[in-house]
Amino acid sequence: MPQVGVMLVVALLRTISALPYTIVARFGSGLGALLFAIPSRRKHIVLVNLRLCFPAKTLLEYEALGREHFRHVVRSYLERGFQWFGNERSIRKLVQLESEIDLDDKNAPPTIYMGFHFVGIEVGCMLYSLNLPIAALYTRMSNAGLCEVARKQRGRFGAEMIERGTSARKVLGLLRAGKPVMLAADMDQGIENSVFVPFFGVQACTLTSISRLAKLGKARVVPFVTEVLPDFRGYKLRIFKPLQDFPSGSDTVDARSMNEFLEAQIMRFPEQYYWVHRRFKNRPVGVAGVY
Repeated sequence: MPQVGVMLVVALLRTISALPYTIVARFGSGLGALLFAIPSRRKHIVLVNLRLCFPAKTLLEYEALGREHFRHVVRSYLERGFQWFGNERSIRKLVQLESEIDLDDKNAPPTIYMGFHFVGIEVGCMLYSLNLPIAALYTRMSNAGLCEVARKQRGRFGAEMIERGTSARKVLGLLRAGKPVMLAADMDQGIENSVFVPFFGVQACTLTSISRLAKLGKARVVPFVTEVLPDFRGYKLRIFKPLQDFPSGSDTVDARSMNEFLEAQIMRFPEQYYWVHRRFKNRPVGVAGVY
């Protein structure tokens, strides 16, 4: 995307941030349903993922779930306007917070906040940065201009943005200094520093970074999930208790524990997980590709 394209995207998102949330959300939902009706590579990826993870469903059920997912995904793209350019008041109004831990605990141990790629993760992370002095890992986008906009806007409330792949020493230093670190490890980022463990019964390439950082930083791992509420009522950020017996000393056991936790959350609202990602891009040796 050329620079003029980035400028147009930013202008659009700024405009969206000034509109009523329900209008944008309803429009995004309708546009998502329309786009699902058109054959595309992303639609293909979604349906492949759904067939692999939910083999007992019917073709009609795959289509219905896929359509609902497209509604949520396209909404989330448009709602970046509120998330990237909304002020503190608008974000706090948009997101409910429910925490099973004390976020104001001054004596809390080193903490890794572990997120998952549900469609609402972006706004959940924004609310986090409003409540805690936090560092957040991000993955660089293919477009440098748009990536810089995203990095700046995500960190505008004080979050320290750290590019994924940077030295683990920096992350460990933050943990040891008492600064919480927020990251997600539920996508296929390649076989390096990953193991294959089941995800809905399918061998999935799963990162081991959280397990290793928790061990080296003597940190607890606190999962969080951001849910899109029904009837266009915004979002709920739910922060859970720390994972028990984590890290266990085994990367494979820990990766499976993360996937089990994620599976349980997906079953609560499967249409909101990020099925447009090629979760099974890398396959075990000798296993055929699926996309």
